[in-house]
Amino acid sequence: MATLLDLESGPRLCVEDVHITGHAQPITLRSYRPASDGTLLPIVLYFHGGGFIRGNLDDADTAAATIARDTPAWVVSVGYSLAPAYPFPAAPEDGYRAVQWAVAQARAQRADPQRIGIAGHDAGGNLATCVAAIARDRGDIRISAQVLLAPLLDPSMTRLADERKVLCPDLEASECARCYRAYLPNPSQRLHPYAAPLESRRLAGLPPALIASAEHDLLHIEAEKYAGELIAAGVPTEVTRHNKASHNALAAHPDALADVVAFFRKRLARAK
Repeated sequence: MATLLDLESGPRLCVEDVHITGHAQPITLRSYRPASDGTLLPIVLYFHGGGFIRGNLDDADTAAATIARDTPAWVVSVGYSLAPAYPFPAAPEDGYRAVQWAVAQARAQRADPQRIGIAGHDAGGNLATCVAAIARDRGDIRISAQVLLAPLLDPSMTRLADERKVLCPDLEASECARCYRAYLPNPSQRLHPYAAPLESRRLAGLPPALIASAEHDLLHIEAEKYAGELIAAGVPTEVTRHNKASHNALAAHPDALADVVAFFRKRLARAK
């Protein structure tokens, strides 16, 4: 059943949960669609955080609703399968199926399947860039922009910031390691380019990126390192570090979300 979400400003959103066939089990997508003014909307897929082992569609609500309202865009939030019950590659394959579903439904939603963005926070940032790589490699869907908010990108955990130099981090290294063990139970998976973006030597051809890191986050170094790797591969990339922000807070950080909206408005604009 669709519901109408009233926001503080801007148009109301039609919010609806949809069930589709995932890689290993049925998954739920949450659609956020602004009222149509007759123009085609871009499409944005959004992936919640939770370290691959927890999190849900409600966690993504602030980011998804903000992107839908302010871009404006048809946003599809992805309730992907979680480890350890469903380890890699269930989550990225769920993500790719969600993109395929959105493309198939674009006409009915008055959306443009040629203007697709992808975004995520924490583990969702990993999934966003990995699904973009899958789409590039399979060649049937073109993703035009990617946004990564405090992403988990390095299962080797060799690029973490010094815990003694990060003020009150809300994600500890031990917790990060536990999440990776659940998501990638086979050690060889920790080098797979669809699981470990920082280990990939095939970054060329990925969509333009916005990467947002948080000052009080042990992962800010790997996020910024990935930005450098994308730039070296020829991918147009913007990177921002949000001062006084923590890892978990970045998912709903007003300044970060304003940057996300501005990036999608630029990268998903209609051709003139």
